[in-house]
Amino acid sequence: MNSLIERSAPLFLVGGSDDISSKVPMQQQPIEKTGVERLTRRIVLGRLILGTAAVLLGCRRQPRLGQLTTSWAAPTAAHAAVFPSCVVRPEQTEGPYFIDEKLNRSDIRSDPSDGSVRPGIPLRLTFHVSRITGASCSPLSNAIVDVWQCDALGAYSDVRDINAGFDNRGKKFLRGYQLTDANGIAEFLTIYPGWYPGRAVHIHFKIRNDLASRRPQEFVSQLYFDESTTDQIHKQYPYNGKGHRTTTNDKDFGYRRGGKQLMPSLTQDVNGYAAKFDIGLQMN
Repeated sequence: MNSLIERSAPLFLVGGSDDISSKVPMQQQPIEKTGVERLTRRIVLGRLILGTAAVLLGCRRQPRLGQLTTSWAAPTAAHAAVFPSCVVRPEQTEGPYFIDEKLNRSDIRSDPSDGSVRPGIPLRLTFHVSRITGASCSPLSNAIVDVWQCDALGAYSDVRDINAGFDNRGKKFLRGYQLTDANGIAEFLTIYPGWYPGRAVHIHFKIRNDLASRRPQEFVSQLYFDESTTDQIHKQYPYNGKGHRTTTNDKDFGYRRGGKQLMPSLTQDVNGYAAKFDIGLQMN
């Protein structure tokens, strides 16, 4: 297969027959755009319901190769009122850069191959994951939370992308997973993400239950960030070496499809920034 994106580890994309790089001229449009086209075609992205108070919430069963099965459940308005910590979120495209590296670590800034640390403004990212069951909301423990993102200059690890101009095969920086604790919390130490053409600033995440489960399920989405904060950070080194970003939130295909519900609360501290993100999942 003639592909512009090469990976040194298996890629687990939903729908094995849909190859992103082979179907879209890379010079014509951003790499991940076809992921959203595929996502829209299969109706995976949650549609907003109940005004801005709630969106469709779902956990997707892990499909066999080439098969897609999606189960959705819409929590009632009463759930949102009684359990404010159980925030429902829209699902979004996984994109072309996910690799299941199986790196169980909280600090994802370093590259295990040589110990080098990716430069950037520190970002402590905390997920608070809850399970919605009937009329109850409780912490979801032992869930696998994967995080992957680009570095300050817009490059991902362990892939080669001719269009974006980077080849980081064999590197594993800014990737990793954590298990949620008894309180449903998973924490990561990363950096504030950079940008690349066609996309707003974002971080990918995936939440899965036990992969050995008889009914494996997963939820995939992305985090977006406040424009003014991004502007301030991207004026600093090493971000300023990339130049001014070309795609803001309002022009990003993913952000326009529920991005306002995917913005973590962000605060600045002496070490950098802290981001907190609450999400409620209805596990079937």
